[in-house]
Parts: sequence; structure tokens; C-alpha cells
Amino acid sequence: MSDLLHTPLHAFHVDHGAKMVPFAGYDMPVQYPAGVMKEHIQTRDSAGLFDVSHMGQVIVRGPDYATAALALEALIPVDVLDLAPNRQRYGFFTNAQGGITDDLMLANRGDHVFVVVNAACKGADIAHMTAHLSQVCEVIPVTDRGLLALQGPQAEAALARLIPDVTAMRFMDVAVLGWQGQDLWISRSGYTGEDGFEISVPASLAEALARALLDQPEVMPIGLGARDSLRLEAGL
Repeated sequence: MSDLLHTPLHAFHVDHGAKMVPFAGYDMPVQYPAGVMKEHIQTRDSAGLFDVSHMGQVIVRGPDYATAALALEALIPVDVLDLAPNRQRYGFFTNAQGGITDDLMLANRGDHVFVVVNAACKGADIAHMTAHLSQVCEVIPVTDRGLLALQGPQAEAALARLIPDVTAMRFMDVAVLGWQGQDLWISRSGYTGEDGFEISVPASLAEALARALLDQPEVMPIGLGARDSLRLEAGL
């Protein structure tokens, strides 16, 4: 399907023998040669690397953090205002009847809120935020960065060889840490039921970071198949 979008890691997936499938408008890896079961076990026992660049990354910026936080609280029924700096929280959008339309992560980045929404809903989510927030805040889709998830009990050990400061991060901390002269936006979080990190990386640096992580002995690439089985097993 020639109309499918590509993440910054598309060539990386092909080079590693991934089976590619359409997902949320993108050409994405469903599995690698190891297969779904081995990828699942790898993430539970050691560490797995996921490409989640198809998800939506959004900056919500007001004249100050409090303005952006209060505006978002009209759309997301969680406490955004009192979220501590450099901390992240799980939330969700609701419709007029109180039904959930999508879930998300939001982080206090000091002078703005950083929001990550699901791939299948990101167009609708960004339109929803723009329609309701644009009178008081800028809603800025981040289109020049990839997003990697490194998940598993050995994720910290693998990432710390590249970025030692991640060892100081607690669950749901966020930080801006440098690698190869550029900023990585890192959260200690994920959706596999394991410890791990999600890493927003400039698109031009995404493949280099993925290859550097795969050079670590604990890490294997993981596709959408094992992502789904891991979430099912963890009750997510």
C-alpha cells in the first residue's frame, strides 16, 4: 500500500527482517525473524525495543504551565495543575456523556504540557485539543521526532550505558537528557507491564539510537504482535 506513512525507523525494520503490516495508517513491523513468542519472552526476561513513532506527540503551551494545565483539565478528568515538574500522569479524553474517547500520557515539562496520544486517534485528539484550547494555548503537534520504547527488567542497564543519568529516574519521571549532541525527551514508563523507558528522539537521530540500543546484549527488536500479547498478559 503506497499511501502508508513511514516512521523514521522504516528502513531499520526492513534491514532487520521485519514483517511489515498496515497499522493506523503506517507501515509497521508486526514481528521480526525471532517470532512473536520469543519477542514476548525477551521483553519479560531481558529488554525489548519497540518503535512507537506512529503515536502522536503534542506540546500544549500557554503563557505559563498553570494556564495550560487548567485548560487541559476541562478535557481530561485528572489533576494536571498539581502534577509536579518533570513528572508524568496517565489520563484520558472524554466525550460530552463522560465516555472515554482515548487514553494518553501527559507530563509537566516546566513551561508546557507534553502529551502523547494513540496513533489511531491522534488526528481526532489533536483536532479536539485545538478546537477547545486554542483560545488560551498553543497546540503544537511534534512532527520531527521519533518515539522508541525500551521495555523489560534489563532496560535500565542497557540504556544507562548510553545515558547514565537515567538510573536516577523513578517510575513516571520525565527528563531531557543529551545524546550525540541532541536532546532526548525520556520518560520512565511504558505499556508492557515491565519497567522501561519511552524516548522521544529527533527523527534524524532515531535510527542511530535504535542501532546503539540493539548493540546492547540485553536488547532485541520487538514488533506489534508481541506488543499486543504483552499488554494482554499484563491486563493493559
